[in-house]
Amino acid sequence: MDRTGLGGLDDIQRDPYPLYGRAQDTEGLLHVPELDAWIVARDSDVREVLRRPGDFSSAGALRPDVLPAPAALGVLATGFGGRPVVVGTDGETHQRLRAPLVRGLSPARVAAVLPYAAERAAALVEEFAGAGRVELMAAYARRLPGEVVGRIVGLDPADVPAVVHGGHRAEELLFRPLPEEEQVAAAQDMVAAQHLLDRYARERHADPREDLCSEIVASVAASKDRLTLDERHEVVSHLQNLVIAGHLTTTALIGTTVLHLLRHPRQWELLCAEPEERIPAAVEEAARYDSALQGFRRVTTRPLTLAGTELPAGASLFVAFGGANRDAARHPRADEFDITRPPGRHLAFGHGPHACPGAQLAREQLRLTLTELTRRLPGLRLDADRPVVMRPTMIHRSPVRLHLVW
Repeated sequence: MDRTGLGGLDDIQRDPYPLYGRAQDTEGLLHVPELDAWIVARDSDVREVLRRPGDFSSAGALRPDVLPAPAALGVLATGFGGRPVVVGTDGETHQRLRAPLVRGLSPARVAAVLPYAAERAAALVEEFAGAGRVELMAAYARRLPGEVVGRIVGLDPADVPAVVHGGHRAEELLFRPLPEEEQVAAAQDMVAAQHLLDRYARERHADPREDLCSEIVASVAASKDRLTLDERHEVVSHLQNLVIAGHLTTTALIGTTVLHLLRHPRQWELLCAEPEERIPAAVEEAARYDSALQGFRRVTTRPLTLAGTELPAGASLFVAFGGANRDAARHPRADEFDITRPPGRHLAFGHGPHACPGAQLAREQLRLTLTELTRRLPGLRLDADRPVVMRPTMIHRSPVRLHLVW
């Protein structure tokens, strides 16, 4: 039942911006039954929550919208799950789980992988450049980020698609209502990816290489003889977190960026005419205007007041990065997409202790993408016969498919 006046949950997820506008116009915080949460959508309030992890816990940050069926949970029990994840922890646990991501996505590692990323971006565009049309999400956006983070980790390119697919299936299982049969299939894909990563963990323990996987294994292993089962679980958790952080958000960001540039043809033409000057600003504006990661949940750890609203301990909040990025108090003409906008501080990659460690890698891949597309396909436009439908999710917002012609 729609109790917001803005449509049901599916409608809100496909276009959350009317809800953000209503929340910003409401005195105090707005409670949204469809999200089972108070929504935090003003820039100043979002920043306050993110700066106070002691008061606003990340426990349950990725609380599933859908509880998997018992049959799917039974499949998941055969994998390497059930361990804390970096976005859902606080304090020392969060710092420990975050450390491998920070090391793995450090400026030095990003710089080192950029030549490979540029090579792969060019090769992927070359595959469809002569066809006159492409579905960009499948042909490019879901491929480049996985290949790049796979290179950082040390995965064989042949194994990357299965690991990437497992990440997408995890998102589907937890955030979309699926028939039980499809839930079981999604769980099987997740577990297959976990077992693949476990194989890498055991192989790198026996025969280390100059890659991040070997570094993570070495940081976890207490013995040179073999990895314990608990250590294997921890390594797989680290690798899974790293791969997901390295590809899901970037895939979504590529899709939404190209979509909005082509929905604004004059800005696309400006980008093609002045790519070196305009691409950096276009990356930031696209991230601000339609943030790939719309937000995360937080839970109050004590009774407190936020934006004039009294909240009890245990209150659930949805902290909307996407809403803050459309707050006119921070960004004049916030609902306009404008790549000539002066640089501003947006929240597309979060803020505070949980700020996205993969932000620079995402920006660089988007920059490479726009460089290739403006150079090779300046006549790019949306396929008028294939309307764009957004994925119904507040996590990794992007087109389901993006059909382009030239």
